[in-house]
Amino acid sequence: MTFTQKSWQIFEQSIADYHKHDDVDTPIANPYQPKTIEFYLYLKNWIDTVQWHLEDIIRNPEIDPVEALKIKRRIDHSNQERTDLVELIDSFFLEKYQNVKKADNATINTESPAWAVDRYSILALKIYHMQEQVNRTDTTDEHKNQCQTKLNVLLEQKKDLGTAIDQLLTDIETGKKYMKVYKQMKMYNDPNLNPVLYGAK
Repeated sequence: MTFTQKSWQIFEQSIADYHKHDDVDTPIANPYQPKTIEFYLYLKNWIDTVQWHLEDIIRNPEIDPVEALKIKRRIDHSNQERTDLVELIDSFFLEKYQNVKKADNATINTESPAWAVDRYSILALKIYHMQEQVNRTDTTDEHKNQCQTKLNVLLEQKKDLGTAIDQLLTDIETGKKYMKVYKQMKMYNDPNLNPVLYGAK
């Protein structure tokens, strides 16, 4: 089983577990051993899944403004957790491949493995929810056909992105490519860097 095949199974498991209750306040019950890549992948997708539904909720035109602000703050916190976890997953790969000898002509990729995995996790959510739209019985055939067309594109993207991630990891493992991790250094969450938070005039 390839890395992305295993990842996809974990993402589907996380999404299915969330939808047993379909509630953004459902506590996570990660079934994997802490500090394993499986644990991190499940946690990554769970964060993405909860945030997906928070993004739905906050777009309700009837939402109370105070509640909307609470959710917006929660989404901000979730985004920071997501970024931190991506960097943690990249640290896993850095450690795993730390002893690989780079080829003289080795190149760096446009994004790190974990940021590609981030897109892969969100793609799993897009496919799940687009399939839901295709399966709806309370809408028109036109709607379902449009969603099926979109679903077909997403499934093609799943195949292509999965292949690309596995190839990237193989290239890193064999020294054809190497990875570097740049911490995101987000400024808006940092009280020392956001002028609104540190009171700049």
